[in-house]
Amino acid sequence: MQTRNKSRKRKSLECGMPVTESANANALGDAFSVEEIVQYPLPGYGAPTAISFSLDDSLIAYLFSPDQTLNRKLFVFNPKSGKHELFFSPPDGGLDENNLSAEEKLRRERLRERGLGVTRYEWLRKGLKKKKMMIPLPVGIYIQDSAGKPELKLPSVAGSPILDPHVSPDGTLLAYVKDNELHVLNLVTNVSKQLTDGAKENAITHGLAEFIAQEEMDRKHGYWWSLDGRYIAFTEVDSSEIPLFRIMHQGKDSVGSDAQEDHHPYPFAGGSNVKVRLGVVSATNGRITWMDLHCGGEESNDEEYLARVNWMHGNILTAQVLNRKHTKLKILKFDIKTGEMEVVLEEENETWINLHDCFTPLDRLPKKSTGGFIWASEKTGFRHLYLHDLDGTCVATLTQGDWMVEQVAGVNEATGTVYFTGTLDSPLESHLYMVDLYPKTNTGQYPVKLTTGKGKHLVALDHQLQRFVDIHDSLSSPPKVTLHSLVDGSLITTLFEQKLDHFPRFKKLLFEPPEVVQLEAKDGTTLHGTLYKPDAEKFGPPPYKTMIHVYGGPGIQIVSDSWMNSVDMRALYLRSKGVLIWKMDNRGTARRGLKFAGAIKHRCGEVDADDQRTGAEWLIKQGLAKPGYVGVYGWSYGGYLSAMLLAKFPDLFKCAVSGAPVTSWDGYDTFYTEKYMGLPSENQSGYLQSSVMHHVHKMTGKLMLVHGMIDENVHFRHTARLINTLIATCRPYELLVFPDERHMPRKLWDRMYMERRITDFIDRSL
Repeated sequence: MQTRNKSRKRKSLECGMPVTESANANALGDAFSVEEIVQYPLPGYGAPTAISFSLDDSLIAYLFSPDQTLNRKLFVFNPKSGKHELFFSPPDGGLDENNLSAEEKLRRERLRERGLGVTRYEWLRKGLKKKKMMIPLPVGIYIQDSAGKPELKLPSVAGSPILDPHVSPDGTLLAYVKDNELHVLNLVTNVSKQLTDGAKENAITHGLAEFIAQEEMDRKHGYWWSLDGRYIAFTEVDSSEIPLFRIMHQGKDSVGSDAQEDHHPYPFAGGSNVKVRLGVVSATNGRITWMDLHCGGEESNDEEYLARVNWMHGNILTAQVLNRKHTKLKILKFDIKTGEMEVVLEEENETWINLHDCFTPLDRLPKKSTGGFIWASEKTGFRHLYLHDLDGTCVATLTQGDWMVEQVAGVNEATGTVYFTGTLDSPLESHLYMVDLYPKTNTGQYPVKLTTGKGKHLVALDHQLQRFVDIHDSLSSPPKVTLHSLVDGSLITTLFEQKLDHFPRFKKLLFEPPEVVQLEAKDGTTLHGTLYKPDAEKFGPPPYKTMIHVYGGPGIQIVSDSWMNSVDMRALYLRSKGVLIWKMDNRGTARRGLKFAGAIKHRCGEVDADDQRTGAEWLIKQGLAKPGYVGVYGWSYGGYLSAMLLAKFPDLFKCAVSGAPVTSWDGYDTFYTEKYMGLPSENQSGYLQSSVMHHVHKMTGKLMLVHGMIDENVHFRHTARLINTLIATCRPYELLVFPDERHMPRKLWDRMYMERRITDFIDRSL
């Protein structure tokens, strides 16, 4: 079995031929079938993922599907020999959508994870000669070394799943959460110990990130190993004061079972948040010390959210806490023996604070006996890096300009070099750069770029900071994985490459990348859009019937120099039917700086909707879109804007497909809603104007609503409330519901059915 898998792996690496999640045999015929829209992974996105170096940097591990499906296995690449080998294949096939616990299904939904088989792994520090990895699966925790058979180290028990396991930095212990309590397993003696107690189902948990942290803060974990592996910082989350929101599983065949409903402590805008405590526990004796932290409590409204937790050298614990209005963030430093707290840094911004993961601890600063840290701030309007000492004093500006730093990729303290990704070249691209960690002047530096080729670059650096893996894609090329020198960016070797002729289906689609264009908002701000034009030889010259694909919400950018735009299968399908597709990032979206993003503050559905109207009118003025034949579609925030555009601008938009829309912001969660809309009690007019229901009476076009009935993020209640208003105002609508789906449909047949219905609606409506 292993030999066959290795052979298939080699063939795939050489030719990259995709075998997708095909709906039926007709999908492989001459015509572009609507079922091809639902394929995962998308053509070209069967490349290796989750790439990391072994701890001695001799091997590169990655997840990959030899048959180009979602079912991945764990492989390693040896840069010296140039060989790829299968390292771990799940004995039972690994993870699928049917063998997951309810808790893990919800975690995957919040992570937007679709991968199957093996979805993650961790290197073990012990055994540098005999490489070992930890692989979590639904059946339990496996330990796999390079020489032996996989060992099921910690079996999972039915009804008591193992959640979020992580190996200690020294590789001797494994932490995990079970039954809402934090545990550690000694990997040498195979003895497990429970470190916390007092958890209560649906009320108190230890070591798990709360819903808000997972869904909105991009904080996926509720515990953190110290750098020496002696301690674990963890959260205690008390949701007992949050009303439970009940979601009924109306599509189940049987009744009377607990599985027929979910109860979620959902914090609605203006309501209470969970209470969070931060503790530190010894990994060996279980002694707990609670830090002086008030999150969600009554003591201070300035520490409403526990945003980030980081360990520094010397077992110094830091935490980032954010106030409820999102305008003030503090970095706190703790004495883990006493729990005493000291404020290290305070940051304020009248727009809002965007959370990030750029905090990087440093061992020792020049001419100082203590360490420090790198911090990223948007105080200039763009996120940039600053060097701080241990007391929080800023000692150097590392980057500056009208562009943003995205992530700190690595820091070499010995050479005094910081590696980071950012948008210096273009807000539509992402590259790896380096600057001096200890600049001679504080007037800013011009970064040195290490990646080549226009588009997006996702990187992974080795531990010795000598090489990096580059996953590069662009509008004209699918993801390519290469190994480079971190000194000058020069190419060392190629791990994985696909070419356009590997995708014969694109020839039948008359494949060509969408065209990127610029236009101006009403205030003169530059906006970026992409055009998918129909074949003029087949459908004649423009104007064409037009569908606008919109997201438009904060934190997301959909127009970029990325292969993702080139394999937008719905756009390609509609274009093959003679429909022009348009995408545009309005003010309020990501990667353009704080002023651009902050334009929607307290008025969602206004500036963003106005910009989308500007884009539609631009298409008509350019002679591309046919007046009276313009529609719009989107999901989540895009579903919200789709319905809003149809209602607010009836003379412009003829139809809309609104998927999982937030129809009124008083029905969404505290963190996201209050960041952009403020508290309901302090912005009543803004909440009213931003509700789709407030504008429905003007709607004349055709509306299709699509929603999963067990969506625990955007509750089906949003669509139900909109339907009540549509009925009250005698407005017609079409409704497509999925009783067993959450925020995004996962089942293949559900997705196929959805695409058929959506494309049929567009065909009838335009």
